Amino acid sequence: MSLKVCLEEWERLEEDHKQLQETHRMYLQKLEEVSKLQKNCSSSISSQRRRLKEVSSLVKRCSKGPSEEDAKPLNEINEKIKTRPNAFSEMEAFLPNKNGLYLSLVLGNVNVTLLSKQSKFAYKDEYEKFKLYLTVILLLFSFVCYFFVSYRFLDAILNFVLVWYYCTLTIRESILITNGSRIKGWWVFHHYISAFFSGVMLTWPEGDLYKTFRNQFLAYSLYQSFVQCLQCYYQSGCLYRLRALGERHNMDLTVEGFQSWMWKGLTFLLPFLFFGHFWQLFNSLSLFRMARLPDCKEWQVMVCGLCFLILFMGNFFTTVAVVRHKRVNMADMDADTAAHTEPSVEEEEPFFSNLDLLLFSLIVGLVVYWYMSRKKPEPIPEFKKLDTAAPAARETSFIEKMKKTGKNIIVFYGSQTGTGEEFANRLSKDAQRYGMKGMAADPEEYEMAELARLSQIENSLAIFCMATYGEGDPTDNAQDFYDWLQEIDDEDLSGLNYTVFALGNKTYEHYNAMGKYVDKRLEELGAKRIFDLGLGDDDGNLEEDFVSWREQFWPSVCEHFGVEASGDDSSIRQYELKEHTDLNMNKVYSGEMGRLKSFEVQKPPYDSKNPFLAPVTVNRKLNKAGDRHLMHVELDITGSKIRYDSGDHVAVFPTNDSAMVNKLGQILGVDLDVVISLNNLDEESNKKHPFPCPTTYRTALTHYLDISQPPRTNVLYELAQYASDPKDQENMRRMSSSSPEGKALYHSWVQGAYRNILAILEDMPSLRPPVDHLCELLPRLQARYYSIASSSKVHPDRISICAVVVEYETPTGRTNKGVATNWLKNKLVTDNGHKSTVPMFIRKSQFRLPFKTTNPVIMIGPGTGIAPFMGFIQERGWLKEQGKEVGETVLYFGCRYKNEDYIYQEELEEAEKKGVLTQLNIAFSRDQEQKVYVQHLLKNSKEHLWKLIHSDNAHIYVCGDAKNMAKDVQTALQDIAEELGGMTRTQATDYVKKLMTKGRYSQDVWT
Repeated sequence: MSLKVCLEEWERLEEDHKQLQETHRMYLQKLEEVSKLQKNCSSSISSQRRRLKEVSSLVKRCSKGPSEEDAKPLNEINEKIKTRPNAFSEMEAFLPNKNGLYLSLVLGNVNVTLLSKQSKFAYKDEYEKFKLYLTVILLLFSFVCYFFVSYRFLDAILNFVLVWYYCTLTIRESILITNGSRIKGWWVFHHYISAFFSGVMLTWPEGDLYKTFRNQFLAYSLYQSFVQCLQCYYQSGCLYRLRALGERHNMDLTVEGFQSWMWKGLTFLLPFLFFGHFWQLFNSLSLFRMARLPDCKEWQVMVCGLCFLILFMGNFFTTVAVVRHKRVNMADMDADTAAHTEPSVEEEEPFFSNLDLLLFSLIVGLVVYWYMSRKKPEPIPEFKKLDTAAPAARETSFIEKMKKTGKNIIVFYGSQTGTGEEFANRLSKDAQRYGMKGMAADPEEYEMAELARLSQIENSLAIFCMATYGEGDPTDNAQDFYDWLQEIDDEDLSGLNYTVFALGNKTYEHYNAMGKYVDKRLEELGAKRIFDLGLGDDDGNLEEDFVSWREQFWPSVCEHFGVEASGDDSSIRQYELKEHTDLNMNKVYSGEMGRLKSFEVQKPPYDSKNPFLAPVTVNRKLNKAGDRHLMHVELDITGSKIRYDSGDHVAVFPTNDSAMVNKLGQILGVDLDVVISLNNLDEESNKKHPFPCPTTYRTALTHYLDISQPPRTNVLYELAQYASDPKDQENMRRMSSSSPEGKALYHSWVQGAYRNILAILEDMPSLRPPVDHLCELLPRLQARYYSIASSSKVHPDRISICAVVVEYETPTGRTNKGVATNWLKNKLVTDNGHKSTVPMFIRKSQFRLPFKTTNPVIMIGPGTGIAPFMGFIQERGWLKEQGKEVGETVLYFGCRYKNEDYIYQEELEEAEKKGVLTQLNIAFSRDQEQKVYVQHLLKNSKEHLWKLIHSDNAHIYVCGDAKNMAKDVQTALQDIAEELGGMTRTQATDYVKKLMTKGRYSQDVWT
């Protein structure tokens, strides 16, 4: 029974299959017939167009002087000829069309013609919905990025979505045009420009220029998205009514601009559109101004400026052309216009083609850029040989400069605090004493790939004075050079002679990492090391290390190149003095770091060359008692557009004590208010002055020169010639030598006694150098960096500093004061009715809270090392208030006495009470007989600590003293890993180092 049913079912299935095969055969047959009909229609339309053109020519010839009888049929033919193109277009809308160039490049030869009205309308409606939904998403995304978050990766996501959105629009619009949509001209082409612009924004690296433009761009995106939402809503309604009346084509689309059919009912959109167009112009001009800045190295700035200019020109002139055309034709409109079922094509055509707009915009952009980037007349008069305007672009070829000036030694420096640059200048000056000519160079200013060409110069040598910054990182000015060394693999530097002197500090984990890397990498690329790597240790005696290395280095160089020392030990001046007697004081620098009068007219972006003058809003003493002064200072950055993150550093530019400056002027018998310039004798040098000139001696000694630190041996050597007492002269030359006696004398009399230049002049009455030479020799006064003690999430317009005032008595009985901390201490909120200000800028740091808020955080920071953790605690508290899940937050803090220097006690205890701090561990080192430090507290809670680190993925942060505390904390953690993790000592050490490598153990330490 079951077999019979099965056989019957199979027979029915077979019959159905045969019927299906017959249906499919008929389908293929009809498809082939349709294909043939399509080809016939297409060829017939082409033939009709050709013949229509011929007939049109005949009609034109016959229309010359026809009789009345002939004129009537000719007019009828002309009228019918005019309607034929529309009829052909209607037919072609349902025939396969060949893809245009863009679709061919993107999709190949895939047929995108939709052959039914339903398919066309469905695709058009889907396009409209896609555009509206994405516009709303972009509106919300821009709103969130502008008002709530400030992360570069979120900005990148926004720009990526914009690239994808505009690219998708261009493809969909091309498909719709193929299927009969009337959108054309600029309103399609501007999407290509927008896609390209969004891609450029996506590649713009994070930096001060990006941050300056970011908010302006986000506000613009927010506005544009809002206007596009308005257009989508109102245009779709208007098109629906017009289609129903038969006045618009069914495939017409909404656009992001203005078209003639919008004249009735949508003219209220014009002010919104024109405002957006002029905002594009404003963006363009802002970017062109940025491109003029000396620190602008990003090509994206100029390209984005040109993109905005092209968008403005295209949008503005197309909209104006449509409006003007409509107003001109309004007088000629008659009753027949309303009866037309097809829109007038001429009505939609702009006055300019896309190519016209593009070329016109590029020409205008280049003219604007040329006008804005012209070298303005130099406001600071110099002596005659520097009067000519400098070229707009700085020469980046050090090879050509060396050939031009006859130099054969170049000394590159990577310097964060100025010491590396100082050593480079000393070595370049030394070259002259050994019969050679040298120049110091900043690798950031030159094309370092030219190292391979250095062999073109006879007896050439490249010296690298490379400092290591942070956790084994290159200095800011050597970052590009470091990146280049890492990226190149096929560079041949076999003709390069080189040597390296590294500057570092042994208390840090990665001692002299940058210098060692440069030395090793150059050798790997084939360069020839002509003298051993020099290692300078700032924890020991950096000056002594450098002098010892230099004393052996130069004889080795002479031997290698077969030259003899000139024997000339006389002083070599690098700058010459020019005194100004009739100079307008408005053209004199008064403490600015870069641009003249930048303190009077503040313009972002703010950096080391253009600091922001932040008003002091709070300056209070933190400790309750004791002989020390710990202070909390708050700076107001409202309106500066400065952004910072918890863990970043704030740099401040202090000034020297005015009493010290006046005493120097008194001892040297000089009028400190004389206006002077120190001009470089080497006209080809990029460094025209040792500090901003023209200025006064008082300003130079107050703002630009470091008069508080013990002078280095080269300063003593140069000044020795001015000592009238032979004994003083002999002692100064001995201290500047590399002999054991000289080193010992320098160490005891200068360094050990903490003698600065003022103390040396006081204790050597016969030494009275010219003040201009002294200004040439003294190092630049550097910015001081402090860990920010606040969170931008809680205080976006405020930056907090926590510091201890440095003041101590020297072996000579003098009182030495820290330059920056005493200067900050005296920065009262109001000083004689005026607000005190602090020149500052932000330096980004890698000292960051974990991305995942659920990760536990272990913070270890005794004394003022608590500074960044105050920002961390504020931020974790803010996250909790936002409803985020926050992991454990543990703090280990240490101070001397609970009743004296337990700083931020109220804030910390309040954070613990609210549950922001899950553990507050305090080590009062001197409140009991046996001293207790933070490392002891770590071991007291080792079980919980180990669980957080090993099982819960905790992040460890250490801030404070690098020499003792940081090492002791690391040892304590290794002990815990060894004891509770069952590891050997080697394994425990590797475990902690692995935490550092993974970014789970971060240090912000100093010596």
